[in-house]
Amino acid sequence: MDMQFDSDEFRVRVGRLIEELKNRDLDAVILDDGEATSYYFGIDPHQSFYRAGAITSSGEAFFVLRALDKDVCREQTWVTDMVGHPDWEDPLEHIVRKLREYGVANGRIGVDYGSHALTIRAFNVLRKALPEASLVDIDGLPWLLRLRKSDAEVEKMRKASAIADATFRDLSANICPGMTERDLVRMTVESYVRHGGDATYAGTMVIRREDELDILHGHLNDGVIEAGDVLHVEVIPRFQGYGARLMRPMVLGDAPDSLRSIASNLLELQDSQFAAMKPGVKACDVDRILREGVLSAGLRNEYPNITGYTMGYYPDFTVRPSDFNRVLLPTSEWTFEEGMVFHMYTSAKGIGFSETVLITASGCERLTNIERQILKIA
Repeated sequence: MDMQFDSDEFRVRVGRLIEELKNRDLDAVILDDGEATSYYFGIDPHQSFYRAGAITSSGEAFFVLRALDKDVCREQTWVTDMVGHPDWEDPLEHIVRKLREYGVANGRIGVDYGSHALTIRAFNVLRKALPEASLVDIDGLPWLLRLRKSDAEVEKMRKASAIADATFRDLSANICPGMTERDLVRMTVESYVRHGGDATYAGTMVIRREDELDILHGHLNDGVIEAGDVLHVEVIPRFQGYGARLMRPMVLGDAPDSLRSIASNLLELQDSQFAAMKPGVKACDVDRILREGVLSAGLRNEYPNITGYTMGYYPDFTVRPSDFNRVLLPTSEWTFEEGMVFHMYTSAKGIGFSETVLITASGCERLTNIERQILKIA
């Protein structure tokens, strides 16, 4: 299997990281979150065993992982110093040994205190084994450096977005009364794979019930779809790890006028959000357009959730199904930058709409392109 990107892509990423290491007077950084190992090394081995890589401020790098995974990962990464350990050995011992070999064991070593891969035990082992080193919190640096997507990353997200559109068309053409929510999940994953995407989690397929109007996150069950039902559907395909997300309400038959009116209001407010999303604009100002608009229109009594969040690469195995390093809330003072990609979503009365969008030099571009309306199931 070839590398996901060419060597120039990784050279730019690592170069930016090294510049930050020097600015922070760090001799090396340990990277262990799946998102970070993929971004900088091109691999994200599963976490049954601790595995991590390190990059020094002089540009040297190594990666430690199970011997069983070494040969497969070697084909996907630019790193030549790959250490494969037998399952009965502690990978942390190999990481410490390599840090000593590279002459940084007595220096300032960056670690991400927010990493889900770095357990308290692993951190304490490193601290005890490296008594002369300073383990410095890099405070989410790998996540911040990956916020702005390269052209190569955007291209993969365009493909994922096209798969999202195609999946909705497949569902519209094939759903029929008597099917279950479980059938929808099966059809969705099959559509992802058939259209060139990854075999991944389907998303959310929920039959709208009057007593469950605000449920956006469902669970797999055997609820039967009947004529006239309204479905809340969110698809989340990936292409080579890069994701897209798309929400639409779907109706078996004609949507009632009341739902069409709600949809019209939501879409108009969200379109106003999109028009305001430009480099340099504050996120809280864009959030306000939708949040206050929905509340003022009486579509919701409260709006406790975010109205958008960053998108990018998603590992096969992660505890973070969404990237919330930049979210749209009333308190979000950060500004939009060219190259950021977001999942923008809104919902009310049991129906929701969302898009995957890219921030360009001139504004906001939708990467998902299926019709912005309640979709009628044939």
